[in-house]
Amino acid sequence: MAMQKRANVRLPPEVNRVLFIRNLPYKITSEEMYDIFGKYGAIRQIRIGNTPDTRGTAFVVYEDIFDAKNACDHLSGFNVCNRYLVVLYHQPAKSTKKFDVEKEKELIEKTKAKFGL
Repeated sequence: MAMQKRANVRLPPEVNRVLFIRNLPYKITSEEMYDIFGKYGAIRQIRIGNTPDTRGTAFVVYEDIFDAKNACDHLSGFNVCNRYLVVLYHQPAKSTKKFDVEKEKELIEKTKAKFGL
């Protein structure tokens, strides 16, 4: 009955099974992540950032999209080691968007010409 009820629910397009977590404590372990996020459903994978650019972030992949939505709704703003988590849906289109350097240079030159710089 619960699965039939879930099948009729329409979710926003940005909702998916992959959550992007920011503002994590640098010392958090995978076991602690599983304890926090595992309460909301079965987890397929957790990837914690370990380079200087990605420290304090993680990706959590759930088996079910409804579990991911529930976790995002409940854990955004959750306090872990005096840090408030920022939980977002992963949006690969935004993260892989190419930055057009030539177009930006052209725009800068037009702006400089307009203001006489």
